[in-house]
Amino acid sequence: MAQNPHVLDTPIEFLKGVGPQRADILQKELHIFRYRDLLEFYPFRYIDKTKFHKISELLSDLADVQIVGKITRITEEGVGRKKRLKAIFEDETSSMELVWFKGVSWVKKSLKLQEEIVVFGKPTLYRNTFSISHPEIESLENYKKSLVTAMQGVYPSTEKLTNKFLHSKGIAKLMHELLAQVAEYISETLSLNIRKEYKLISKRDALLNVHFPKSEELLRQAHRRLKFEEFFFIQLALLKMKLHKKQVYKSYPFTDIGNHFNEFYKKQLSFELTGAQKRVLKEIRTDVASGKQMNRLVQGDVGSGKTIVALMVMLMAKDNGFQSCLMAPTEILATQHYQGLKDMVEALGMKMELLTGSTKTARRRQIHEALESGALDVLVGTHALLEDKVKYKNLGMAIIDEQHRFGVAQRSKMWKKNQKPPHILVMTATPIPRTLAMTVYGDLDISVIDELPPGRKPITTLHRTDKHRLSLFHFLKQEIEKGRQIYIVYPLIDESQTLDYKDLMDGYESICRHFPRPTYQVSVVHGRMKSEDKEVEMARFVKGETHIMVATTVIEVGVNVPNASVMVVESAERFGLSQLHQLRGRVGRGAEQSYCILMSDQKLSSDAKFRLKTMVQTQNGFEIADADLKLRGPGDIMGTRQSGLLDLKLADLSKDAKILQYARQTAQQILKDDPELTQDENRPILKEYVRAHHKSIRWSDIS
Repeated sequence: MAQNPHVLDTPIEFLKGVGPQRADILQKELHIFRYRDLLEFYPFRYIDKTKFHKISELLSDLADVQIVGKITRITEEGVGRKKRLKAIFEDETSSMELVWFKGVSWVKKSLKLQEEIVVFGKPTLYRNTFSISHPEIESLENYKKSLVTAMQGVYPSTEKLTNKFLHSKGIAKLMHELLAQVAEYISETLSLNIRKEYKLISKRDALLNVHFPKSEELLRQAHRRLKFEEFFFIQLALLKMKLHKKQVYKSYPFTDIGNHFNEFYKKQLSFELTGAQKRVLKEIRTDVASGKQMNRLVQGDVGSGKTIVALMVMLMAKDNGFQSCLMAPTEILATQHYQGLKDMVEALGMKMELLTGSTKTARRRQIHEALESGALDVLVGTHALLEDKVKYKNLGMAIIDEQHRFGVAQRSKMWKKNQKPPHILVMTATPIPRTLAMTVYGDLDISVIDELPPGRKPITTLHRTDKHRLSLFHFLKQEIEKGRQIYIVYPLIDESQTLDYKDLMDGYESICRHFPRPTYQVSVVHGRMKSEDKEVEMARFVKGETHIMVATTVIEVGVNVPNASVMVVESAERFGLSQLHQLRGRVGRGAEQSYCILMSDQKLSSDAKFRLKTMVQTQNGFEIADADLKLRGPGDIMGTRQSGLLDLKLADLSKDAKILQYARQTAQQILKDDPELTQDENRPILKEYVRAHHKSIRWSDIS
């Protein structure tokens, strides 16, 4: 085969039919700069052009249809801008209308009466008559002559592209031109062994058939091959990075399980650890004893007991003569961790401090000194821990909570706090679907705490609308009489702060009317309050001095109040699934039966209905995460971690989990047998890996 590897890097303007103007618009609208980018611009759906409908068989919910018939009458209606062209189109079963609102005079010239034609477009029903606006028309004779592939690709387009005749048909024409030029130069990117094992067609056949499929079966095979390849090279890059870390980054071996750990485990721990907690601790112990740097993600649902695991890991560090730090994304969460751990840590004779943005200068100085001298064992805080001034005597363990809230650059700072990088433990209460974790956290080892502590009752989740409000208030009064506390949460979306603030204050006033003082005490917390006022209100609720906490956003209610048994979420349809799940996890911390009540409008979009239904039906964070992935796609869920990783063109994390699994297994096996990809059979893989990945992702930046 002729080899010209650089032909695919030709600038797109040199393709016949493109030129500078169209190239400019392709770059701006679709990020197509070179021949290769156009090749990888895939159709998003296909139309079967071998199938024909009769007019009498048409239904209003059909997508595009093809009909053979004749035009029997042409009329023009309206004047000026409102001018439109109408044609009566008939087959042997019935008649319908074809309508044009643009290019009227040009279209009129091209139409012939009584000629057999093929009409293609989407039918719509109006006053019992079907019509197609701006149909594609071709004479039956030409249709039969032209090479019609059974499946015809439909490409995404935009208004600006359409104005330059780069609609789906225009892009298909360019694609045809491109493939005629470059097909012989498309080189293989996978080894023969991989292709044989998974019965994958060649790269060239895959590209030809994804754009111009010869059959449904070949289209299926093309998709399978291209999806596998997408996943394979992402996994290869992640696993190579993981391998590199393990080889390069040595850390301090924690070989002793000493007094602090054993004392806590045997005497202080008042409950039995779950099987899942024990398993995760065992995995961590193996990691930290190896002398290699641990990079482990622990994910577990809200309330699964990650904090206890974090504490025991800090005790391992202490027993080996090292300091630990725990970093949370907000002050409230950092303070919560500190308060939750302080008594247990100090009972073991260890010293622990809290460092956040609002720590006073004098106090800050004391903490810095104690940290540097080694008098301080554990430091809890926000990203204030990353400041250059914060120096440790011997940091051995860094625990990062809710890590997707920290950017890449922030995390890499943590590594530089010691001669050798500390062990890194990342914790998240946002369950991540397995497919996403494999991709986004493919460079980390993953542990899952998939068991809730015994004795925890499932939270009853109900969906209600405004008409149930009085019965809701009655129910809340009953709960307060039992001595329980209640959260009422309102959405806060940055762009519409004024509106949301009004909603919250209206809601607060309504609550105060239905729950009058002095019988009831109501707290309110929102973003416009001063931090100290927020703290006071939060503290009153934590102490049980107020019955109801009216608040905005998740984090502002991020405190652990075991006595709070009801979570009411107002305008629940405005929250995402993972947010709703996190909110629900704020109740049910005590032994009593807890409730989560989702209040919404009567009228809901299908997505909102799906979200609320999912919440009512399941408490399993991983099922919710999977549903969230299907709804929102990976980018939205992952926040700052993406770093160019998930620019998937064809593969879909929620639908192609099996292919992803095979791709990861294959990448693992290849790197095990040939870590540098120097064997002859792996040459095509190495070539593509160097071309694609070293350009697009600076792996060294991802910690």
